Amino acid sequence: MKLVILDRDGVINQDSDDYVKSAEEWIPLPGSIDAIARLNKAGFKVAVATNQSGLGRGYFNESDLAAMHAKLKRLVTEAGGDIASIQFCPHKPEDGCQCRKPRPGLLDAISNDLDIGLSGAPLVGDSLRDLQAAIARGCEPILVRTGKGRHTEEKLCEAAPPLKYAKVFDDLAAVADFLIDNNQHS
Repeated sequence: MKLVILDRDGVINQDSDDYVKSAEEWIPLPGSIDAIARLNKAGFKVAVATNQSGLGRGYFNESDLAAMHAKLKRLVTEAGGDIASIQFCPHKPEDGCQCRKPRPGLLDAISNDLDIGLSGAPLVGDSLRDLQAAIARGCEPILVRTGKGRHTEEKLCEAAPPLKYAKVFDDLAAVADFLIDNNQHS
């Protein structure tokens, strides 16, 4: 079983500079739920690694976050897929934790939760933090242009390798197409 790790806000659902604070505000991006289901049907386990500093800042509580993740799981299940693991960091950037991306703690938690290696696993994100976490654990960094991705893409040309060479796609659906196609030919 192959693993794909997804960031949440800006990759699966709409992002907000004011934070996504409730299940009502959690709105999937077009094609993202179907992309997850298609990845599952092609033999991929899908996990989510998401920084959620809004929790540490008091903008929402753990019940609100659980409701957002329940909505995500329900929509994916209805589309015929599954989210194997969701790991989140509740800390603010200044807390200095080991789980907040770009640190790789969330990826380690996914690896432990699913008892699966991370080497070469695609990690799909819309920020440099996501890509840096991927590289820290030997994952394949993939950038989507949704969310903050277009702004991040502008920074990639100035980044050092291997960040500079991250694959870039328009959205999660395009990533799924690429991964499924390559999985069938490998």
